[in-house]
Amino acid sequence: QVQLVESGGGVVQAGTSLRLSCTFSGRILSSAGVGWFRQAPNKVREFVGSVRWSSGTTLIASSVKGRLSVSRDSSKKTSYLQLDTLQLEDTGTYFCGIGPAPIDAPRQIKYWGQGTQVTVSS
Repeated sequence: QVQLVESGGGVVQAGTSLRLSCTFSGRILSSAGVGWFRQAPNKVREFVGSVRWSSGTTLIASSVKGRLSVSRDSSKKTSYLQLDTLQLEDTGTYFCGIGPAPIDAPRQIKYWGQGTQVTVSS
């Protein structure tokens, strides 16, 4: 069984940067990827970025392109999400998940983390 834990959320000032971590336990397939999603109150969960675990190739949603990057450290079984120039609209719960790569939709996720709350303040 694969388990994921996100960390790094909190209250952050608009215009600053944020880095979230997603660490998993267990083994994953070489064809797997880690996807990052966010969900604002009363809104659907949306894809923001992903990384193919074997190659490190990333895919970034157009809505955050230029501000968001995703990376991974295989030795630590950890993926990172960095979001720059934070905006109030970035507020939400951020989730990571594992599924077959390339990931660009929630339905592809087989294992989910519990999420970490990010609140951007003005």
